[in-house]
Amino acid sequence: MTSYSDNRPPTLADQEAVLARHAAERVKLERVESLAKTMDAAFNVPGTNIPLGVDTLVGLVPGIGDTVSLGIAGYIASHGIGLKARKRHMVTMGGNIFVDWLIGLVPVIGDLFDIGWRGNLRNAALLRRVTEQRWAEERVAVGIIDHD
Repeated sequence: MTSYSDNRPPTLADQEAVLARHAAERVKLERVESLAKTMDAAFNVPGTNIPLGVDTLVGLVPGIGDTVSLGIAGYIASHGIGLKARKRHMVTMGGNIFVDWLIGLVPVIGDLFDIGWRGNLRNAALLRRVTEQRWAEERVAVGIIDHD
């Protein structure tokens, strides 16, 4: 966020810079959400409304599948750094990943847990929430009033 320590009011250029940065961040956030959906809820079990994703399918391969999913989950969470998530949010995302990975190592139980836990979607939703909150604060700081 731009600092106005010289007591100057925000300018139109400041507003445009904030909006441009938010637009670029929105694209990143949408990519994260798309990947999370692919991993956790890409399709429904035929004849049901139960969503499954690639994470559940690769998790069927003992040990290796959950480790591959761990890497993708880490990639999703790493976007929190670029989206300026606070440390406590990064820790929460890490906890979601750890729980998903640890329980996922248990055959069958881990696969069933994946269906309900959806750690990637949890992390994407957390990133959306904290990023939109930061955007609102930054817009107010430069004099942009959102009409939601």
